[in-house]
Amino acid sequence: MRVGMFLNYAGGFREAADEVAELEQAGVDLIAVPEAYSFDAVSQLGFLAARTSKITLASGILQLYTRTPTLTAMTAAGLDYVSGGRFELGIGASGPQVIEGFHGVRYDAPLGRTREIIEICRMTWRRELVVHAGRNYAIPLPAGEGTGLGKPLKLINHPVRERIPITVASLGQKSVEQTAEIADGWLPMFFHPEKATGVWGDALAAGTAKRSGDLAPLDVFASPALAITEDPALTALALAAAKPQLALYVGGMGARGKNFYNHLVASYGFEADAARIQDLYLEGRREEAVAAVPDELVRAISLIGSPSEVAERVAAFRQAGVTTLAVTPLARNSAERIALMSGFRSIVG
Repeated sequence: MRVGMFLNYAGGFREAADEVAELEQAGVDLIAVPEAYSFDAVSQLGFLAARTSKITLASGILQLYTRTPTLTAMTAAGLDYVSGGRFELGIGASGPQVIEGFHGVRYDAPLGRTREIIEICRMTWRRELVVHAGRNYAIPLPAGEGTGLGKPLKLINHPVRERIPITVASLGQKSVEQTAEIADGWLPMFFHPEKATGVWGDALAAGTAKRSGDLAPLDVFASPALAITEDPALTALALAAAKPQLALYVGGMGARGKNFYNHLVASYGFEADAARIQDLYLEGRREEAVAAVPDELVRAISLIGSPSEVAERVAAFRQAGVTTLAVTPLARNSAERIALMSGFRSIVG
């Protein structure tokens, strides 16, 4: 099982690079750089590549709609080059709040776009002429849709690898099935080890049955919050610290009936809690929405507690098929994060 860590959206590049260099020495295997409506992930990944030598660097995630498929492929090849073959491409659809609200791009066909982008990326990395006629992307543009001067081209540079790992963030049944069929890795959010098979088992099995023999077994990510302490008071503080993100996603990332995260938490058996969190959040009562997040839910999807309790939860994630734990450490500063991740590395083994 790989040990990884997500960086903070609002973190500074230089400070993060200093910290990541120490995390690398502490045995952390992977650093994931998110991209929402923050600084772009690519700039930070390139900066980290220059400051590290062995840790895997991943985008977590690049949004489908904000770059053309070939630019995504070029970017991944460039990051893989500057890192010496240490990059993993994480992609995902994000949501209409960000895609339409911040980027001004229509949010449509996430399933089809994901499949086509993966096909185009792999074609580009093989240095084939990029020719693609899909429902969502046409390369080159067909006659009548442009100047008529476009022609098939291939990547000028020779990539370090022609098969850069692609991890897809997905939650819905059809998207998880497709991920299990064509991607190298799967990144679900709010992974509940005891409920995962019931929610996604059929989709994963269906996708795996169609999976190419050229692909290695699916790398399953989980991204729990992490806090290791013997002090019950500090455990309570850590549980409370994990709740605002849950309230934001379950309550505010989508309208009623169109919130992926709300549906997910409800499918875990927290239907009434999910509905109450959403009602409070959409009414502007955000502190109450945070308070409405049950401790039981936080404990189930997090790694919070004593070393033995965290070890038990790590075993549960492993039993559920997780192969990469890319955690969000709950710590006040860099020194605490490094110490926490070092201790966690020892627990995972």
